[in-house]
Order: sequence, then structure tokens, then C-alpha cells
Amino acid sequence: MSDMTETTPGWLTADELGTARARMPILYVEAVPVRVDDSGEVTSIGLLLRIGAEGTISRTLVSGRVMYHERVRDALLRHLEKDLGPVALPRVPASLQPFTVAEYFPTAGVTAFHDPRQHAVSLAYIVPVTGDCRPRQDALDLVWFSPQEAASPAVQNEMPGGRGTLLKQALAHIGHTY
Repeated sequence: MSDMTETTPGWLTADELGTARARMPILYVEAVPVRVDDSGEVTSIGLLLRIGAEGTISRTLVSGRVMYHERVRDALLRHLEKDLGPVALPRVPASLQPFTVAEYFPTAGVTAFHDPRQHAVSLAYIVPVTGDCRPRQDALDLVWFSPQEAASPAVQNEMPGGRGTLLKQALAHIGHTY
């Protein structure tokens, strides 16, 4: 009997997840939280500050797995609430077409995206938030950057696994190229 069995329906135990990661791609959602002005122009990009397992500090996006029998919309909302807090007030788009699909490989260099744990396919969204964001779970803070600051080499270098590339794709999608 496992000493740490997850009881939430749709979740795998740590051993089951390890086995699944070794055999098939896992579906994820990622969100770039943004603030917009009254005309819909993006004024700020929110990036999470996290400490990795090795004690390294990095910036990242909202992300997480889609559970079995969970709609993509529900997974996106669940991860936005988990990472940004219950009063972030995200405005998930009516059409769930991602701005890109990122494919993470355990082997570096196959694509711009790398995750040493697994082969993962991630649907990436830009999501306006209007409420008060208070990071939860393993995030230390949420820092808002102007689009130009978010595209800077200093910020890009703090985003491992290709997430800096994903952020630049999001910025290009909303018309900001630097």
C-alpha cells in the first residue's frame, strides 16, 4: 500500500505519473497573465518567481497538467487560481484556441522547449487578469513587467526550459516584437 496516495479523482500517484511520463506525452496548459488597459492593449505581463529543487531562483508562467476527464478550460482556470490566488479574476477567452502549442522534450535541443522529466505538449494562452494576484503553492511572488521589460535578455535568461521563448511568442502574438 502506498503511503502517499492522492485521492483526488484523475490524479496519478507519484509512481504512476513517473511511469506515464516515461511512456507518453503529458498534456499541459500554460498561461501568460496580463493586465490590459481600457482599449485592450497589454500593459503588463505577470511572471511568477519560484525556487527550483536545486535552490535556483527562476521566473516562469502559470502552468500545469490537464487531468483525466477535465476540460482544458477548467484546467486553465484551476492552474490560474492555484498560482495567482482565488481573486485574480482571470478572463479566459471564449475561444480556447491557444496562441501556440509548445512541445517539451526530455532531450535538450529537439525544440526550443526542454523538460528533463518528460515529453509534454502544452497549450499556451494569454489570459487577462483584473483582480488581486497573490501567488500560492510554490510561487514566491508575481512580478509585473512592461512588455518591453519582459522581452529583455535579463528577464529571458531567468526563464529556464524555453519559457523565455514561449513568452517572446506571446509578446509577438499581441503585437510586441523587440
